[in-house]
Amino acid sequence: MPATGNDVMIDFWRTIIWQQFGAAIDMLENAMLACPDELWGDRTQPSEFGDIVYHTLFWLDLYLSGSVEGFTPPTPFTLDELEPVGLLPEWSYTKDELHGYLRFCRRKCQTILEELTEAQAARRCKFGWGEISFAELLLYNMRHVQDHAAQLSLILGQKTGSGPGWVARAKTVSKTE
Repeated sequence: MPATGNDVMIDFWRTIIWQQFGAAIDMLENAMLACPDELWGDRTQPSEFGDIVYHTLFWLDLYLSGSVEGFTPPTPFTLDELEPVGLLPEWSYTKDELHGYLRFCRRKCQTILEELTEAQAARRCKFGWGEISFAELLLYNMRHVQDHAAQLSLILGQKTGSGPGWVARAKTVSKTE
């Protein structure tokens, strides 16, 4: 069956949103990988670098799921981030652990966007802060990732004298990476 104009438009938007959402994830990855070990787990800072990365990835994963109900992050991560005070573990997750989580989230995001239907995009998603469509939640989520990627880049600039550069579009990675 030939593609309709609507199908072409949906593919157009899927591609654009992935390119920009993926770029936000790539910027988070670049900041994470640029962080020196001595800054990663420095608990003397107002916000520990690794904790900001974890917070960002946890909410990226949760919002990609569209609901708290039934959501479980991959091991070794927990649901503690849902606690009102945002409980942090007594230890910092390692850069390798969080890099694995980032790759998991990138694949999840790319797959969701590749397979997104109009019905899925219109689905209502409820959280403690409000209710929005899944399509709007995707954009909200992308802004959240970009906000924290920028925060981490600022910290790197202040503490190390340089931060990672801007990413215009998502890098090409296989979904098995």
